[in-house]
Amino acid sequence: MNQITMKLQADHLIMEALKEDISSEDVTTNSVMKERVTGEVELICKQDGVIAGLDVFTRVFTLLDPETAVELYCKDGEKVKNGQLMGKVTGDIRVLLSGERVALNYLQRMSGIATYTHSVAELLKESKTKLLDTRKTTPNMRIFEKYAVRVGGGYNHRYNLSDGVLLKDNHIGAAGGVKEAVRMAKEYAPFVRKIEVEVENLDMVKEAVEAGADIIMLDNMTTEEMQEAIAVIGGRAETECSGNVTKENIGRLTELGVDYISSGALTHSAPILDISLKNLHAV
Repeated sequence: MNQITMKLQADHLIMEALKEDISSEDVTTNSVMKERVTGEVELICKQDGVIAGLDVFTRVFTLLDPETAVELYCKDGEKVKNGQLMGKVTGDIRVLLSGERVALNYLQRMSGIATYTHSVAELLKESKTKLLDTRKTTPNMRIFEKYAVRVGGGYNHRYNLSDGVLLKDNHIGAAGGVKEAVRMAKEYAPFVRKIEVEVENLDMVKEAVEAGADIIMLDNMTTEEMQEAIAVIGGRAETECSGNVTKENIGRLTELGVDYISSGALTHSAPILDISLKNLHAV
């Protein structure tokens, strides 16, 4: 996805998040701030981690008021420390107060994903295996969450259903088997798209190889089954393993020599990184 498309989607989604939080007015802020007063607030990290989403954080405020100024002392992908001053936001105090929660929600969530992804990617740094995310993302947050995975050192699997062919168990069942599903996909899909097949046992592995699958995903297999499956594939297709992969159990997969390991946990189970806006004052 190019930067122009990403920005257009991001602005729309950020505006929807702001509308969700401010359906008619910020009644609390409007109670205590009757008119524009310029203020400044500090962006402070309260937990060690990897920062991601600073542009999105900034965009929340500038969409509310283009005159808002955000000064940052770090950039996406950098490691941050508990207590670190990461930046300052200056502008209409009403904007700072009304945009605070949405801006922090994005930054905390994206930084949490980047932090967790980094910790998992570190376990694979001595291998050839690439760490992939999945489509198990928060609705309307995919563009932000997949970006955070890249910041943390992971790679993106397909972005959406239009982005590639991945024949899963229900597709295979609907088609009547692995060979038939691959045949139908090859007939329908443009030649530039790779065809990936999710398999659950050695019989399916053999069928996928014979059918000419480009990538074979070994799903929820034991280590011994995966070792045998890789031997059967014998380099005739790229290999991926998946199935409840987390930081705690990825160790058993690191020596297999597969091309990819995919983990939904990167996006659906990463805790947020604790970040706050503090010390608001008029300037």
